[in-house]
Amino acid sequence: MVTMRAGPAQAGVVGRLLHEFNTEFGSNTPSAEDLAARFDTLLANDDVLVLLSGSTTAPTGFAFLTLRPTPYGDGPLAQLEELYVRPGQRGRGIGTELLLDAIEQVRARGSEEMHINVDEIDEDTRRFYERHGFTNIQPGEDYRMLCYLREF
Repeated sequence: MVTMRAGPAQAGVVGRLLHEFNTEFGSNTPSAEDLAARFDTLLANDDVLVLLSGSTTAPTGFAFLTLRPTPYGDGPLAQLEELYVRPGQRGRGIGTELLLDAIEQVRARGSEEMHINVDEIDEDTRRFYERHGFTNIQPGEDYRMLCYLREF
């Protein structure tokens, strides 16, 4: 399976995919056009990585990552913001390929760690990431990590 890095020319495709993702799961979402306009700017940055599966004209899914500096390593801290595979394409290993490519890409940039936020009730997604070595318990600890947020 082939994945490719999206650039500003693919902003419309990525905006539509993110809108589909948000709509499917009942999340509030800007329009696909608004998301595309934001991705037009974001995809020009070195600290944003979007990988597409399939093709730019018929994408099957995407992985959206951000990278930020951290004092805990020489490379950036990676955050997997979204991973989405279109409903008709699921169960074919596309999500795994996107995740593995994302890991390879951020490790090549010197990243030593990737963070992923997952809703507690989304057991299938949690199991997916756990199968790939992600955990919500730090080594040597016996309690789960939590993510806190506050909208402004």
